[in-house]
Amino acid sequence: MKHADLKQFLALQQSLADERRRVQARLAEINRVLGGGNAAAAPSLGRRTFSAATKAKMAAAQKARWAKRGAKPDSAADKARWAKVNAQKAKSGAK
Repeated sequence: MKHADLKQFLALQQSLADERRRVQARLAEINRVLGGGNAAAAPSLGRRTFSAATKAKMAAAQKARWAKRGAKPDSAADKARWAKVNAQKAKSGAK
């Protein structure tokens, strides 16, 4: 990079930094007048929290949706197969 190009780049960089400071100061003034908070504060993007009552309602609604779908047709077969596997493990003493 040539010396003149470098000087031009640094001048532009300084000019942009100055403009940023002016814009931030103006936004802070606007927020102060409108009763807003800190201009630099970003909105919270964290997880939403729910009350215990809301969580219970959500759980009940999900259970109702699953009940409406019905059980898998081979659910009984799966349970029988796992009961047999667990019984064999208990006989052999393996855990």
